[in-house]
Amino acid sequence: MEMTCQWPAATVIAGRLLQRWTALLMGEAGAAYRCSVRASFPFNAQVPFRVKWHTRWSANLAEPLHKCSFLCLWLLAVIAAACQPASAQSVFTGEYMPYNAFDQLKTVPVKVQGGVLNVGFAPGDLALPQQSFIAWITKSANAVSLYYGGFPVKSGRLLIVPVPGKGVRGGQAFGYRGAAIRLLVGRDSTEEDLIRDWKAVHEMVHLALPDVDQSHFWLSEGLAVYIESIARVQAGDLTEEKIWGDFVRDMPQGLPGAGDRGLDFTPSWGRRYWGGAIFCLLADIEIRKRTGNQIGLQQALRGILAAGGTQEEDWTIEQVLSVADKAAGVNVLSELYRTMHDNPSAPDLDALWQDLGISTSSGGVMFDNTAILAPIRQAITARPAGAEPL
Repeated sequence: MEMTCQWPAATVIAGRLLQRWTALLMGEAGAAYRCSVRASFPFNAQVPFRVKWHTRWSANLAEPLHKCSFLCLWLLAVIAAACQPASAQSVFTGEYMPYNAFDQLKTVPVKVQGGVLNVGFAPGDLALPQQSFIAWITKSANAVSLYYGGFPVKSGRLLIVPVPGKGVRGGQAFGYRGAAIRLLVGRDSTEEDLIRDWKAVHEMVHLALPDVDQSHFWLSEGLAVYIESIARVQAGDLTEEKIWGDFVRDMPQGLPGAGDRGLDFTPSWGRRYWGGAIFCLLADIEIRKRTGNQIGLQQALRGILAAGGTQEEDWTIEQVLSVADKAAGVNVLSELYRTMHDNPSAPDLDALWQDLGISTSSGGVMFDNTAILAPIRQAITARPAGAEPL
């Protein structure tokens, strides 16, 4: 018999003790009744493992079996009890979005600008009441809606999966069976953890870009990093000092290193996330330079949504950039892509911060509003004109 499941670590220990106890009671016959266990310990502190019972029946088993029959039955009961809830949760933590399992959950509809997010909770305990998570999701969706002029999709699924620990531990966005997001949330999360979170907004931003080839993931991740910060400032959830200070500190991680072959051909973590964010910042600044600071990356990305470009669609990167350029009225994105996609282009970030009027010290972030690009810096984080109160 072969059975695959996830056991809590304590159950594994108990099972191994019972295995030894059974072997002792069975004496010589124990050698004929073997249990092999292979286990590993992933991030969620649950122990997935496969148990194989190898049974070689012989006459000498009949006598000792009655001595441990109760223990064997008890062990099987432990296995059944341990596997059931863990296996149920494992359905929600696999590599892909569990659309079928999600659709069996009771969901809470959250109204967003232009649509609805159906929020479902996977089995498991959470320290905070459900309403706290609904408020967090609503706030995150409002920031994304403000940036894009509406939520990226008319209808979407959002799955919250309780996991050990505190804070939002991870997230993923999907589109192959409809727009969906999965967020792994620590069971012991506090209100402060949800206030500090950025991952919900990050994953919602992914819904606003068509699915592109893996070699262009730097664009989807770079946009999510960049826009998540800008959108939260526009919504009043973060300060300008906070996000520009973070950019000054973290964007150097996206610069090309030795052996770099451009954004399309260097799939390192730094290039994918922060290299993509550098691309977005440079594009935003250049669009504003060419349009007299009247149009920026924000309007270009709204053009993609207006053309039906969401995570539910598959587009080439050329199509994405062409539609965005058309919306902006200038060909900045396509030109910048040609410069950076197969070439280790390294902008002088220190000079850029100076032109934007940003300086940092142990005392924090300071702005020089007389700097040459200070008006562009201010326009990037300004609340969109005519936006309704959140």
